[in-house]
Amino acid sequence: MIGRELKLISGNANKGLANEIAGELGVELCPTAVDRFNDGEIRVRIRETVRGADVFVIQPTCPPVNDNLMELLIIIDALRRASVRKVIAVIPYYGYARQDRKHTGRVPITARLVANMIETAGADRVLTIDLHVGQIQGFFNIPVDNLRADPVFMQRCREVSGGVNSTVIVSPDAGATARARLLAEQLNFPLAVLEKRRDPEGTDTKVVNVIGDVDGHRVVLVDDIVASGSTLIRATQALLECGATEVRACCTHGVFSDTALERLEVSPLKMIAVTNTIFHQQATKSKKVEYISVGKPLAQTIKRIFDNKSVSHLFPHY
Repeated sequence: MIGRELKLISGNANKGLANEIAGELGVELCPTAVDRFNDGEIRVRIRETVRGADVFVIQPTCPPVNDNLMELLIIIDALRRASVRKVIAVIPYYGYARQDRKHTGRVPITARLVANMIETAGADRVLTIDLHVGQIQGFFNIPVDNLRADPVFMQRCREVSGGVNSTVIVSPDAGATARARLLAEQLNFPLAVLEKRRDPEGTDTKVVNVIGDVDGHRVVLVDDIVASGSTLIRATQALLECGATEVRACCTHGVFSDTALERLEVSPLKMIAVTNTIFHQQATKSKKVEYISVGKPLAQTIKRIFDNKSVSHLFPHY
């Protein structure tokens, strides 16, 4: 289409990543003011024309989740009312994803509710990274590109491993096995899985079994989210008790809620690599946390979406 234009807008959730993506694409972020009225309501003003443009809104819904989610919805609404051609919501971290089903009575499915809100606001497409569960894509009636994080972690795993026969990729639970297996297969490393049991309220878990051989091996735990850090710490302790020589972790989204960083610092976990889908100022100062950027793969994907080219060419589907 003649005259099509790609524009980028960022909310306040992760401006560093937005600037990195803009630099990779060689474009400037649209001048946009996202601030608050005196009563705390969010105010958005887009300070240049976006009429007829394809606008990519970069806004992970990370903590403070409700504020960042509302910013995203209001920006989308503002763009729709400014006569854009398309709005693509780039949500590197999709908040509320862990509430994706009814595990007990009288609870919501907030992952679906958030999907409905994003569609109602006016998004034409969603681009995200490593959804907690793949079926969240089905909660949308618009296209959703769910990029995998394993290509981002591959090189780092090679660097810290001592070779094919000395490193084991470990899934912290059965639900993360597919994610861990993808990385293990690409690296040609063996795979192990931790068996966990959750209490009836779903608030606490414990490791009851290690399925696979970790005795005498380095271990890399692979998961999508590190929030409180409890899962990683308990998994590390169980693996060391089973003879692992050291334990590292690769987690896509570093939420690091409450005292997670302090607990991880004093835990036997040697190192944790996370992507910069979420910016956490305190985590950048941690000696155990290493950030790996997803700016370039996101920029490449945005360019392919804008050019109507295949995204799975870069990131094959699960």
